[in-house]
Amino acid sequence: MKNQDKKTLYCLQGFYLFAFFGFGSLSPLLGVYLSSVGKLNGYQIGTILSTGPVIMVFFQPIWGMVADLKNATNKVLTLTTAAAGIFGLGYLAFGQYYWILIVAVMTGIFQSAIIPLSDSISLQFSERARVNYGNIRLFGSLGFGLAVFVMGRFSEWNPQVIFYAFFATLFAASLISLKFPTENPVKGNNLLGGMKELFQIKKFVVFMFVTFLVFGPNLANNFYFGLFLEDRGGTYTGIGIAFLIAVLSEIPFMRAAGRLINRLGLLQVAAIGGAVSLVRWSFYFLQPDLTIVYFSTVVQGFSLGLFIPAGLQYIKTISPPAVTATAVTIYSAVGNGIGSWFFTFVGGIIFEKFDVYSIYLFFAILTSVGLLLTIWLIRNERQENGIFNNVSNHLT
Repeated sequence: MKNQDKKTLYCLQGFYLFAFFGFGSLSPLLGVYLSSVGKLNGYQIGTILSTGPVIMVFFQPIWGMVADLKNATNKVLTLTTAAAGIFGLGYLAFGQYYWILIVAVMTGIFQSAIIPLSDSISLQFSERARVNYGNIRLFGSLGFGLAVFVMGRFSEWNPQVIFYAFFATLFAASLISLKFPTENPVKGNNLLGGMKELFQIKKFVVFMFVTFLVFGPNLANNFYFGLFLEDRGGTYTGIGIAFLIAVLSEIPFMRAAGRLINRLGLLQVAAIGGAVSLVRWSFYFLQPDLTIVYFSTVVQGFSLGLFIPAGLQYIKTISPPAVTATAVTIYSAVGNGIGSWFFTFVGGIIFEKFDVYSIYLFFAILTSVGLLLTIWLIRNERQENGIFNNVSNHLT
């Protein structure tokens, strides 16, 4: 690898480390903060927590088009990352529900650009420099896990520290992004035309439902797992330890995902991730002992550590090359946006009506549907391969 590529690799890894440290400082502990300090009810907390995912659905494509307009992906990423951190400080300035909601909206608008734009830069770089994308993305998991552990401990001293950490680390990430090289613009990335072409592919449409049903609960869990642990008797420090174990467990599985995919297949690995998620949500519904919950967080490595790389690679495989970037944008919007919003918002309603354990029953039921759809895709793929092989044998 060239020296310049090594420097770029380190910058990308550093960006993911700091950016996801910021995400880990805020999202897992925000629900607990609003519940204890803001004194908001379940409906209000659910609305605030679901604001970011909703905004992602609408603004991720917009940020993508803005970045592509003059090939300004790096500049847009730098500005939006810094702006998200600045608006995150707004949580400290207001205590009323509607003002907090406005802060959540403004933070979400700029934060929605960070993941797709950084992923776009990383994917282009990894393809050009022949670097494993998972070796870049795992630094995000590392940053997220460290953040929840460290900020969980500091939050017991002062819960407001999560907002200062969110600002500081995102601002640091924005400075690192200034050193990113300008990659060649992706050709043929017409959002509207690409969306029309993609939604004519049955496999793509079905896998979007899978992403919604399997990935959405995993993201919503970041908001409600803290409340779950608190109800089981956990402390801020305990919440941090649990998230650290859960997120760090993703790293070895992200590194091993490539070998498993080559051995089993993309959909099969995604199905394993979905099945493990189903077992996890069902287990939490049964109100297990707190000590067992801490040990159980390791299974997140099986679920997200396998599903994230397998899902992204499957999308790239079934999408026409000219609209791959658009496919990734839609994939991110469905999982990080629609799925996360829906399960977070409905989770708030369930939490207000019933309890936090009922949220995980809801997660389990819909994850099982996503798993069944994945199994259907596997069977459909085998049938297609069987027909193709029969035709090939007949022709030869």
